[in-house]
Order: sequence, then C-alpha cells, then structure tokens
Amino acid sequence: MRTAVPLVLGLELGLYLWALAAAAGFAALVAASEAAYWTLKVAGACVLIYLGVRAWLAAWRERRGGPHAEAPLEDRGPGAVKAFAEGLVVQLANPKAAVFMIAFYPQFVPSSEPLFRTTAVLALLQVGIELVFYLTLAAFVARAGAWFRRSEVRRRLEAVSGTVLVGLGLRVGLSSR
Repeated sequence: MRTAVPLVLGLELGLYLWALAAAAGFAALVAASEAAYWTLKVAGACVLIYLGVRAWLAAWRERRGGPHAEAPLEDRGPGAVKAFAEGLVVQLANPKAAVFMIAFYPQFVPSSEPLFRTTAVLALLQVGIELVFYLTLAAFVARAGAWFRRSEVRRRLEAVSGTVLVGLGLRVGLSSR
C-alpha cells in the first residue's frame, strides 16, 4: 500500500491533466498532428518497455537470490515520490489517453455550458470514482500481503507484470491510430 497509493494518485493526476489538456485544445493537437501523436506514442512505448524490463530484472534478481530476495515487500520498490512520478509519467506518455479525452468528454458537455469548466468537473468525477476503485483494490491486495511476500509469488508477479508492460509498450509503439 505504501507505493500503491502514490502510484494511483500519479496515474489519476495524469488522467486529469489529459482531460484539462483536451478541454484546452492540446489533446486535439495530438489527435490532429501525426508528428505530435507519433512522438507521444514512441515516448509512451519506451516508458512502458522500460518499466517492463525493470520488472523482469527484479524477477531475475529474485530468482538468483539477489539483494532484494529476502527484503520484506514493504522495503522493496520505489519510494512514494518515485511511485507517484512513475504513475504520472506513464499516464502523460499515453497518447491514447489524450485521444480518449477528446472523444469521450465533449459528448457530455452541453453546448450551453463552458467547455473547460464542465470538462474539469466531469474529469474530477471520473478521477474520484477511479481513485475509490483502485485504492480499494490495492487495499484488498495489501490484506493478502503474506501470500504476496512469498519469494516465488513476488518473482512470478514481477515476471508477469514485466511481460504485460513490455507487451503494452510494443502494442503502443506498433499500433496505428
């Protein structure tokens, strides 16, 4: 839970910033400009692949009995500030989040309402709902802590999450609009 909360907060702040950028017109630029979209797509793919490779390395160190093999789960992983920053960077490097915000929010903003303010309120509502969901999920996972602290489980989770992140990075990098 120590790093899950700041990670989720970083992800949600990134999502909120994309919503505000969409309302301000920046996300439309990303959607309209092939170069801006491509740059953001490559950056997002690189971030995801980097995080996936880091998870693979952690799994490999765990398997080989590296320096973190016997460390309690609470002492492993990034600190709160680093977890927050990683969540924020992952979300901001996600071009599909920008495109989603352009496609999603305008249909819920009445023409008689100010676009920026209404989008900001709708995005706050979305972020609030997601915070409750993801933090509740993290709390359930934390309650199962003894099982997750087992070396074999940690190693497998690192390997699976690394594979998922690298796969997502490759998908983002190779996908078309």
